[in-house]
Amino acid sequence: MSVVPVFLYHTVSDDSPPWLAQFTVSPGTFVEHLDMIADSGLRVIPLRRLVAALLGGPSVPARSAVLTFDDGYADFASTVAPLLAARGLPSTLYVTTGALRPSDTTPFPSAATLTWAQVRELDTAGVEIGGHTETHPQLDTLPRTWVRDEVAGCKRRIEDELGHPVGSFAYPHGYSSRTVRALVREAGWTSAAAIRAASAFSSERDDPLRFARLMVRADTGRDRFALWTSGAGAPVAPFAEGPRTRGWRAYRRARAAVGLPYRAIPA
Repeated sequence: MSVVPVFLYHTVSDDSPPWLAQFTVSPGTFVEHLDMIADSGLRVIPLRRLVAALLGGPSVPARSAVLTFDDGYADFASTVAPLLAARGLPSTLYVTTGALRPSDTTPFPSAATLTWAQVRELDTAGVEIGGHTETHPQLDTLPRTWVRDEVAGCKRRIEDELGHPVGSFAYPHGYSSRTVRALVREAGWTSAAAIRAASAFSSERDDPLRFARLMVRADTGRDRFALWTSGAGAPVAPFAEGPRTRGWRAYRRARAAVGLPYRAIPA
């Protein structure tokens, strides 16, 4: 079974709000990661090649990797995209449509986000733009109609802005359920990125509607990242949901049901 590291980043910055700090890596660290990926012999491929393999198409090349970025922070345009372009590396950017400027409200307090004009420029430059809902909710705690609005509305908005279809989706916080995945498929998304067991490798046997990713955080040390580039240090999807995942979902659903939702992002 081919092990595929799908790296997940949020923001690459020397200055981020406190609530986002744990999901931030510095530009220097990000450059070091790109060097380690290259030195390890990994070949960064477009996400669509992995998705095609998951859907029964041609296998991905040996030692393949994928780069993904969530939310749509402004540093993707100012810092990340130039670094990737200089190396000729493909990437996928999952945007939360309600956070992109101009916007009267945002689910990401005090964090600078991209403008729609920048998203269009990135799309033209070859960055794959994917969807990350409209308001970044915990989808697996919401009623079906709300989930449908979030995933379908996000798709419509991106396609209206870019002028072409988009097919790649990512679950906010990595949370999904069987019902949520069915609604994502119904909305027309062909793939959906998850976060399995905090971090896990994808593979050619993975589920295209919840493929696993390796979440790179501020506390992801050099040794751990080196293990990941070698194909070690994390489980390999697919695997069944564990009792902790099911229990955590039940806890968050119970809180939402009584009007006291668990806040994954501070208000």
